[in-house]
Amino acid sequence: MRILITDRHITNDGLEEKAAGPGIEIEAFDNPEDVTDDAWARADGIVTYRGTKAVMAALPKLQRARIVVRGGVGFDGLDLKTLGERGIAVCTVPDYGTTEVADHAISMLLALRRGLNHYEKRMRQDPNGLWRYVESPCIDRLRGRTFGVFGMGRIGLAAARRAAAFDMTVMFYDPLQPDGYELATGYKRVASAEELFETADNISIHSPLNDGTRAAINANLLGRMKATAVLVNTARGPIVDLDALYDALKAGRPAGAGLDVLPQEPADTNHPLIKAYMADEDWLAGRLMISPHAAFYSPPGLQDLRFKAVATAAQRIRDGSVRNCQNLAFLTD
Repeated sequence: MRILITDRHITNDGLEEKAAGPGIEIEAFDNPEDVTDDAWARADGIVTYRGTKAVMAALPKLQRARIVVRGGVGFDGLDLKTLGERGIAVCTVPDYGTTEVADHAISMLLALRRGLNHYEKRMRQDPNGLWRYVESPCIDRLRGRTFGVFGMGRIGLAAARRAAAFDMTVMFYDPLQPDGYELATGYKRVASAEELFETADNISIHSPLNDGTRAAINANLLGRMKATAVLVNTARGPIVDLDALYDALKAGRPAGAGLDVLPQEPADTNHPLIKAYMADEDWLAGRLMISPHAAFYSPPGLQDLRFKAVATAAQRIRDGSVRNCQNLAFLTD
């Protein structure tokens, strides 16, 4: 029995072998493009991090595979129906970086609300001449402000708990959560995304990417935000329409944004918002933070991800059962 890893993070530390357990071999490549035809053919299970397109392209070569584990929360690029009809389960690792992403979202909000990104740059320029506070549209207190969560799953709930610790009032929009979820959490539920964006002082995106959420944060919703509001996205880049965000920030509504994810990754340096950010244009000073899709990362978080991804594949190979399966509705075996 063999598990293929299309794009390993670290080589030869034995973690994947430990997760697989006895009787299962690990075959690992550095890049999905390097995987050989023979490796695809002899894999009983596949773990991929950035290689979903490569997996789908290799589908005719998969002779033995019974599972594809996407090492992460999302499963963009994997055709759930096609794989399920081939008897291949598509599973994810939804709990490896929950606290890291929530911490990152709150950290971005704190940095913008306290002007830390702006002050740090100014102190590097001239710590004597610029030794004073800055009147930035983003700087504000957190106590008594509202924290809106767009997508109240595991990470959204973790971010909400952290926001509440800063004495913010939490509200959320999530049509997929059952009735009474607001009673269980103690947080206010709103009936529409429009209400959330009109009401919240700070909004954090934590929804999955699907047909219903792609470009959901558009000109309509951004135009409803308070001029003093801040938007943070640590979920998936395509959820936020970057063109609309550029226009909104340029018009002064919202006050700022923190983005760990972008519609195109690595960043499209020709996009006007990215160009303005890179050029440090005055109108955007202290109003935009970008990090390189790194919210998930911490050393223990990465270890969790690697171990759980392989253990999930090994479980399916050994006894046929699945965990965190995303295509049960289509799975034939």
